Amino acid sequence: MEYSFIIAGEAGQGIQTVEVLLPKIFKKAGLNVFSYKEYMSRVRGGSNSTLIRVSDIPVRAFKQKADFALFLSNDVSHLKRISNRLSSDSILVVDEEFPGIDDTLKVLRIPLLKTASALGNKIYANSVMIGFATALLGVDLENTMNIVKQYFSKKSKEVIFQNLEAVKSGYKNGLASKKKLSITKLKQNKQICDQFLLSGAEAVAFGALAGGCNFISSYPMSPSTGVLVQLAKLSDNFDLIVEQAEDEISAINMALGAWYAGGRAMVTTSGGGFALMTEGLSLAGMIESPIVVHLAQRPGPATGLPTRTEQADLMFALYAGHGEFPRVIYAPGNLEEAFLCSWKAFQIADKYQIPALILTDQYLMDMIYNIENVPLPENIENYLIKTDSDYLRYKLTQKGISPRGIPGWGEGLVCVDSDEHDESGRITEDFEMRKMMVEKRMKKMSNFKDYYTPELTGNSGYEVLAVCFGSTKEIVKEAAQSFENIAVLHLVQLYPLPRDLKKYFDMAKKVVIIENNFTSQFASLLKTFANLDHSKKVTKYDGMPFSVEEIKNVFEQFTEEGEV
Repeated sequence: MEYSFIIAGEAGQGIQTVEVLLPKIFKKAGLNVFSYKEYMSRVRGGSNSTLIRVSDIPVRAFKQKADFALFLSNDVSHLKRISNRLSSDSILVVDEEFPGIDDTLKVLRIPLLKTASALGNKIYANSVMIGFATALLGVDLENTMNIVKQYFSKKSKEVIFQNLEAVKSGYKNGLASKKKLSITKLKQNKQICDQFLLSGAEAVAFGALAGGCNFISSYPMSPSTGVLVQLAKLSDNFDLIVEQAEDEISAINMALGAWYAGGRAMVTTSGGGFALMTEGLSLAGMIESPIVVHLAQRPGPATGLPTRTEQADLMFALYAGHGEFPRVIYAPGNLEEAFLCSWKAFQIADKYQIPALILTDQYLMDMIYNIENVPLPENIENYLIKTDSDYLRYKLTQKGISPRGIPGWGEGLVCVDSDEHDESGRITEDFEMRKMMVEKRMKKMSNFKDYYTPELTGNSGYEVLAVCFGSTKEIVKEAAQSFENIAVLHLVQLYPLPRDLKKYFDMAKKVVIIENNFTSQFASLLKTFANLDHSKKVTKYDGMPFSVEEIKNVFEQFTEEGEV
């Protein structure tokens, strides 16, 4: 059993406060919660919305339809924007003076703006709605008040008081409205109260810390900035340097400098910023420096839709940089994998002395849900060596991996050069040495053994295999639960591809590949590097994630066509 809320409002109306507080309040009440926001690229005005799913079972995916739509202002653009997400059963909660509404919709009118204004400012409408929503689901008022009070604890006494009064008023209206509705009380579980409530940005940041990250240098760019912000918040409590660079070129070169000096560094960016980083990425390839790059995808080209989501930078990540050099690409499918991938990226980058890219997107960055435990990764492995007097930074080895020393630790000279070089790191144009160095670098991929195992869920005797990567995972999994003959194969490691994928494809009568871009980049990657083909491609590229309903419709069409 679950209920879903859409909270719509203008930028600057405190909608972010609602999307932060409601999940906290519901989780503290012992309810599972999932939230995702879609918002315009502007500081004030417009129409933004947040979806909040509340359930007595875990919920982890975006759904289109809402049981309740709560408007923070009398702007008809909210209704126009979310009209396709309302059904005949949806209930619209609006201010008592909201303009005329289609008679087919169920409407609850409350004195929203009048109440907020009486308390001193229309901004308190968000707290009125918080009280209203929690009352509808029978959440204890005291619990709600405590969390709101804690959230505003750094504000003045007057602001705290007015927000609490707004919550009380909204709660009173919510209780009155609840009597008119048929709302089943959700089963509350006390164990959920102590669980973690995590966002995608937090998961990546915590995973990086678990991987030993002690230096991050980046230039802010949505939707990747959340990771930089989270690590900045944590920097006082961890051995971590956070640097906001003047641009992305500086950021990646600072990170390379940190690795050269013995640190463990990452950069976090999005499409346009990653474009500027590509020369630094090539430098990492030539000097065989580890580096971790978090690339949070958004729709391009150029600025595109800077606050929306897409999975269209896969090929860019795969081929970015000039020349040929190895790399690893991860695309986590949920918060647990975002944490583990970030940890693993540091391990693999250090072990193989290559770039490790973590491919997320706005949907994953901004989703929030409760998890029981953060997965425990293995210990951090240190691959540095103390150099001796005849140390060779690029010593030719059977596996292509040379012992990595750092300046000042040992007697050796740690010489690196962006030009082709010999074993000592000195510049060379010797053709035979060039050939040996290229082969040495590329050996790392032929000897690569640290694969991230793909996850197969569903009936092992499946007829249809739904294949996806990255953040579509939980959406496709939830949609497939209604179909006995459909299994879901999700890949976290996109390059190099795991070697045993063919067995999954061979078992299926039909294969459908689902991804958030126009040209089916993931399908092309599977065809190019694993000779794996598909029966059907499903793509979406309007800036929004797939919804569970959309994917279920795809599967139902298969059924109607006799495909399943």
